[in-house]
Amino acid sequence: MQDIFERSGFRVGGPAPGLEPRLLRADAERLDGYRAAGGYRPAGDPEALLEQVRRSGLLGRGGAGFPLAVKLAGVRAAHQRGSGTVVLANGEEGEPASIKDKWLLRQRPHLVLDGLRLAAGVVGAERAVVYLSDPAAARSVDAALTELDSSGIEAPPIELVLVDPTYVAGEETAAVRAVQGGPALPSDKPPRPFERGVAGLPTLVSNVETLAHLPFVHAHGGDGFRAAGTEASPGTFLATVSGGGRPAALYELPHGLPFTELLALHGVSPDSVRGALTGGYFAGMVDRAVLDVTLEHSTLRAIGGGLGCGAFSLITTECPVAVAAAVLAYFDRENAGQCGSCWNGTAAMAAAAGALRDGTATDEDVARLRRWSVVLRGRGACGTLDGATNAAATLLARFGADVATHLTGTCPTCADGPYRAERPFEVHPEVRP
Repeated sequence: MQDIFERSGFRVGGPAPGLEPRLLRADAERLDGYRAAGGYRPAGDPEALLEQVRRSGLLGRGGAGFPLAVKLAGVRAAHQRGSGTVVLANGEEGEPASIKDKWLLRQRPHLVLDGLRLAAGVVGAERAVVYLSDPAAARSVDAALTELDSSGIEAPPIELVLVDPTYVAGEETAAVRAVQGGPALPSDKPPRPFERGVAGLPTLVSNVETLAHLPFVHAHGGDGFRAAGTEASPGTFLATVSGGGRPAALYELPHGLPFTELLALHGVSPDSVRGALTGGYFAGMVDRAVLDVTLEHSTLRAIGGGLGCGAFSLITTECPVAVAAAVLAYFDRENAGQCGSCWNGTAAMAAAAGALRDGTATDEDVARLRRWSVVLRGRGACGTLDGATNAAATLLARFGADVATHLTGTCPTCADGPYRAERPFEVHPEVRP
């Protein structure tokens, strides 16, 4: 199995981290080592690189899985029409169950900056931004930028924007608002950032993991990138795995890997798995059907889940009803407070799920939760309300037997007290000082 060092062509050293059930760890890379291993190659013809990105089929790693080449082409077209353009590396990791972006920014800052430089070259940007909320990552990127400033490497001016961490701060329009000095809150769309973003200019907003794959595509071409993964989901991705009674871990995996192989890698028996949160909180929960899937966008969507940001939280000893209630309570606390449908809808769903967890809900409460999970979808300015409806809908669709035991007060898992967590399956960074 290839890890992110080998896939990028810029191995730092030490054991292949993706082969051990722990967080990927390494000393933060330095410019001299990154360049010696082949980093910051001359950018070359931007149209040729864009064509290789098209051939690679590289999909965004921030959650939506949108093709990077389409984003690049849209902003490049604006540049060719004479417009100024901006590139923004989005490292504000809102999902508590994900750690990949923080790890990349802390440990592989030059890999991310190299990808940002290449993206800027394709779209003709004269301004670039790294947007994040983790102070340790900000220090690492700042140190890398200091090295880059005196290196002679051609790159647009790159600024660092640090914001407070919230679930909504990583949404692309929230990132644009924050970079311009406003609150890190989503705004109505259209226009989208690729149409009018930072300073009113067409702006490429791309997740830092997505950008971290660009140096590999640049060095080895689109076909080289496709050597791993599947036809529809090419390449590798970073997977944050939590739960199952094991320490949280970060792996680089090829798309298409059977979910059971990830369990084996992580040291968890399939027999103990009741289900999982897939793609972070946003995609909701799946039951034991997850044991039969491969890790790619289409197979996870087919069972009602999603690959999303690559976070998988294993539900083993926890009650799925209690997990869903905790996720819905989180969405209720974290909504931006800007849309009435989201403000009221997340609160109502969280209250209904909390009552179900505590054994005080009625059949009518469950019916209302089911209705809200349908009629509230798509009503908010960002994805928070959709994430909440996903949590409610997947609970009711996949865990009906568990819902029934809570209506009768006979859930054996919750007999000694239900699972409660303000940030379910939260993963904390583990980086040496």
